[in-house]
Amino acid sequence: MSSPRSNTSADQATTSILAPQYRATTIGMVALISLIAFEALAVAAAMPSVAQALDGLRLYALAFGGALATSVIGMTLAGRLCDQQGPAKPLWLGMGSFLIGLVLAGLAPRMDVLIIGRLLQGVGIGAISVSLYVLVARTYPEVLRPKVFAAFSAGWVVPSLLGPGVSGLIVQHTSWRWVFLSVPILALPAAWLLLPALRSTHSSIRRDVAQVPVVRWAIGAALAALLLYVGGQLQGAPALLTMTAALLALLFCSRQLLPRGTLQLRPGLPSVIALRGIAASAFFGGEAFLPLLLQRERDLSPLWAGAALSLGALGWFSGSWLQGHQHFGWSRLRMLQTGTWLMLAGLLISVLTLYPSVPLALALAGWSLTGLGMGLIYPSLSVLTLSLSAPHEQGSNSSALQLSEGVAVASTLAISGSLFAAMVGGNETTGYLLCFVVTLLLAALATQVSRRIG
Repeated sequence: MSSPRSNTSADQATTSILAPQYRATTIGMVALISLIAFEALAVAAAMPSVAQALDGLRLYALAFGGALATSVIGMTLAGRLCDQQGPAKPLWLGMGSFLIGLVLAGLAPRMDVLIIGRLLQGVGIGAISVSLYVLVARTYPEVLRPKVFAAFSAGWVVPSLLGPGVSGLIVQHTSWRWVFLSVPILALPAAWLLLPALRSTHSSIRRDVAQVPVVRWAIGAALAALLLYVGGQLQGAPALLTMTAALLALLFCSRQLLPRGTLQLRPGLPSVIALRGIAASAFFGGEAFLPLLLQRERDLSPLWAGAALSLGALGWFSGSWLQGHQHFGWSRLRMLQTGTWLMLAGLLISVLTLYPSVPLALALAGWSLTGLGMGLIYPSLSVLTLSLSAPHEQGSNSSALQLSEGVAVASTLAISGSLFAAMVGGNETTGYLLCFVVTLLLAALATQVSRRIG
């Protein structure tokens, strides 16, 4: 007869991601996610000072777009390595690339050296993110995975609230270099907490996974994404030609990297992968232009415009927590469909920010609603991807999930940026409206794709 203590331990193991056998792994993973989030947000706040100090304003855009583009390489390679050897090796390789990139950027004497560091950071971030997804699949029972992904979302909330401010203090009182150099000091202890879980992930690995020549397609997709980002900074015919060529190349390479049927929105896993890119593009496309609109058209200070974005982050966290702890019996499909409609409604309300007669509080409530919808969508897609994947496909499918997001967001931001740039100096209100129309069309498409997952 089992003792009450043993029954309590067993119950805790199936209901808590902080049960003794999961505690170190959960803390380590969330800490790594938080550090990656802090780095992304802190670098955005510090980059104007970096560009000025290194006389690199001409390369300013590349310093941002480069990391996003090369993350495609890290995601793809890590996905294949995870399926063949487990998540340990790609995680450590990703950590190495991430940390070397941080040190190189932090010590950079010139802007071109800093960009090389940023490119290495992107490879590392891509590899780390995929490896952590596979580690979740190999370590936690399926009932706990929604809570793990809710914790991942929480790992983004604090950095989104504090990251830009902390970065500003570091730049103002010490040096911009510590924005890069401080992260490795914290990342190594977080990774050390994952050692026990990583050692136990080799038993179910299939080593007969077919070798796929993915490296060239990943590099091609990364170069196409970079070219797309550069094309978005041009004007007129050169911009149109450059972006068209980049989009075609990106579609061709992505077709080789994503599961068959993803671009055709076929039911099942292909629609799950596609929906991640569509939903993320709708959200981040709106997020990119909302603070600019609030500052230029509604006369908010940078501080209050940033606070408005924080409402979306809090909404995202609320939705993510809700999907991981809901007790009203909703299926994953129902949460996805509800989330996409909430996101569409929130974006429609947020568009009203364009009209001065509309109370600002109403528009900001719309952005909170958009975040709430994403909080329901994002973790649900991660859970479904792992559930619909065989163990030897978890790495490649997790890679495809994040690759879909990276490619789609880069394309959306480049296209929206070009539309807005064409209106600068003439009718900027139309420029904002065009950008939000793009996000609304994507959100409307998301509501339909969510019905195809089945």
